[in-house]
Amino acid sequence: MTIEDVQNRPDARNMPINKVGIKDIRHPFVFVDKNGHEQATVGTFNMSVNLPHHQKGTHMSRFVALLNEDCQQISLQNFSVLLEAMTHKLEADVGYISAEFLYFINKSAPMTGVKSLLDYQIKLAGQWSKEETRINITVVIPVTSLCPCSKKIADYGAHNQRSHITVSVATNGDLFAEDIITLVEQQASSELFSLLKRLDEKHVTELAYDNPKFVEDVVRDVANALNKESKVLSYVLEAENFESIHNHSAYAVIENNKST
Repeated sequence: MTIEDVQNRPDARNMPINKVGIKDIRHPFVFVDKNGHEQATVGTFNMSVNLPHHQKGTHMSRFVALLNEDCQQISLQNFSVLLEAMTHKLEADVGYISAEFLYFINKSAPMTGVKSLLDYQIKLAGQWSKEETRINITVVIPVTSLCPCSKKIADYGAHNQRSHITVSVATNGDLFAEDIITLVEQQASSELFSLLKRLDEKHVTELAYDNPKFVEDVVRDVANALNKESKVLSYVLEAENFESIHNHSAYAVIENNKST
């Protein structure tokens, strides 16, 4: 029995669609890190393509089929391969994929060396066409910041807070998530750890006290480091301090397109 493919019917409204596809589908995959180590995770995917004015619809099932067939291993370096395969599979000119997932790094405490896993939120987003491929990586890095004003005026110490530094980078494909994480953590008052012994806690507390930074300081210092990194083509950088003595966050943003 022959069943009509309704999506392939012509459409007379003469109206192309920029993006059509599927949104918020969760699927397991293996993320490959800088050293080739594999980490099983679950991603939330958005997948879409352009649709020409004369075509009624796209083939939604093909997006899911691609995830089941080809989404085994993903890295920043092979993400463009998945993008190209999807665009061809949907018989489109332009394809878009984003994948959000958690990535864990096994960190050693600064003094005792005790190991623990710390999670980072990562988003890979790409666009593919015959003319160009664009890849963006976004990483949310939790750090500690200590208030310089509090340190200056208080007799007994200074207030600090956990901060989220969100870096969205357009890259040539040679930059890894670990590189961005290291770059950001080096600019904070202190990096974070999931597990600390007393000796470690003493160290990170005193380190932050000796390295106070406003949200403006953190965002400028990270931006300065990104400006020096040749593998970064452009970036949007956000710093949010979850204030410990206020019922609001302190927030700062710097954007830079290094090609202009």
